[in-house]
Amino acid sequence: MQSEIPILDLGDFLAGKPGALAAIAKELQYAAENVGFFFIQNHGVPQDLVDATFDASRRFHALPDAEKMALKANQHNIGYMGHGASVSRASQVYEGERKTNLVAAFFLKRDLPADHPDIVNNKRFRGANQWPGNLDGFRETTNTYMDALEKLGKSMLPIYARALDLDDDYFAEGFQEPQYTLRLSHYPPAEAEDNQFGLAPHTDSSFLTLLAQNKVEGLQVRRTDGTWIDAPVLPGTFLVNSGDMLRRWSNHRFLSTPHRAVASAPERDRYAIPFFFDAHADYVQTCLPTCTSADNPPRYEPTSYTDYMLWFAKQNYAHFQEAESEMGDEMEGEAAE
Repeated sequence: MQSEIPILDLGDFLAGKPGALAAIAKELQYAAENVGFFFIQNHGVPQDLVDATFDASRRFHALPDAEKMALKANQHNIGYMGHGASVSRASQVYEGERKTNLVAAFFLKRDLPADHPDIVNNKRFRGANQWPGNLDGFRETTNTYMDALEKLGKSMLPIYARALDLDDDYFAEGFQEPQYTLRLSHYPPAEAEDNQFGLAPHTDSSFLTLLAQNKVEGLQVRRTDGTWIDAPVLPGTFLVNSGDMLRRWSNHRFLSTPHRAVASAPERDRYAIPFFFDAHADYVQTCLPTCTSADNPPRYEPTSYTDYMLWFAKQNYAHFQEAESEMGDEMEGEAAE
């Protein structure tokens, strides 16, 4: 199937074939600098696991509202965000009045043990996952999926490094224990108002996002000329995009491309399971040395995942704003771009 979005084959690279890293890095560099999105195939994640995770998401969202709201998302952005509880404000993709997104979502992060120091000390964005009580296999399936996508994300770091003209192991230190979030999203059947979306035009906050393909189209990507295209469904692939953190880190060399999810048609449900992959929570991201010069100074001050996400979550999620208010937390995050 032809696609305006490049398709990268990771097979030779993951098999360690000579010359494969240089070849795939060149393809990724083009995609990241000109499109901001690309598909990956032969990525090593079993399709059975992808299917099981979609099924786990469907089973969770089918629970009674009372059971889901008992897991309401908190100051760590972990838990359930009810339908219509988010507004996309964090990026400069303005297209009229900002309306609520017609989506519900359940957020999971690394499943830290109860006695982990970050849990004990209530470290921001390192909280304990909230698990539903009556879904057999849900925790095991989603943890296995997050482990697999963490492995995939880390395996791709040398490709990003080579594409940015860095040493192949440049990102190893910053991603020794990467931050990640799995968002189990449900777009229920809906009658959208004018200029209302399942998820309004936005850019992701992440270093990179991995989106497994489902059978229902709904994602649209904005070209550099401002027009929108439908992202095709390519079975067995992941759709990958760089986010605002990588855009900042690369001093705008790599794109963070706006995208949106259309509202589901009145007769269908749509599910998505994006995985957002980032550096360690406290790793300070300073402008990459190959992305700055005397004529191209750094556009941003160094920042960490934690500092940036404080700002991002406050802008986008009602539950986070409520949690902040309850905590009396007056910390300010990064200024908007």
